[in-house]
Amino acid sequence: MGKTRTNLKAIVAAISLGVIPCLPSISMAQEDAHRIPQTEADLLERLRTADPADAARIARELQAEWSKSGSAAMDLLLRRGREAMARQDWQAAIEHFTALTDHAPEFAEGWSERARAFFNAELFGPAVADLERALALNPNDFNAIFGLGQVFEFFGDPERAYAAYERAEAIHPHHEEVTKALDRLSTELEGQAL
Repeated sequence: MGKTRTNLKAIVAAISLGVIPCLPSISMAQEDAHRIPQTEADLLERLRTADPADAARIARELQAEWSKSGSAAMDLLLRRGREAMARQDWQAAIEHFTALTDHAPEFAEGWSERARAFFNAELFGPAVADLERALALNPNDFNAIFGLGQVFEFFGDPERAYAAYERAEAIHPHHEEVTKALDRLSTELEGQAL
């Protein structure tokens, strides 16, 4: 019994020597875990108050979250549609995104991406309809709001375009394209007011 107790003490001592030095790094990892936002709402709040360098990273995190359909098959359709868009094969992109929206109608990113494909294919009516659906599902999608502003601007409605860009800026204050659009249109709208 005495030898067992000695061995047990040695085992506890050895474990303590291995675990105790790790405790500061474990507590630091736990602190880091508390700093990492767990929800979309946390990311959106951080985006609103971030400096420009952090805003770009947070925006990418949000877009990565929004791109998760929850289905490997739907993620594949999204990826194939995006690859077709990168090749400027608008018809193939539309087909992939149509399959995606047919099979996952509650997945906002599918509607948003198909709207971009429609817009690039100069199918503006379907683009607007898809943007409306995307924003009904995800009203915080600053890129979809920006896309809506682009459509309004394309059709010569600078007031509505400006309003859309302002809405996108309220969510993502450091979105470079939104900032450029607001600067460009503010000059045009000020000239009209005179």
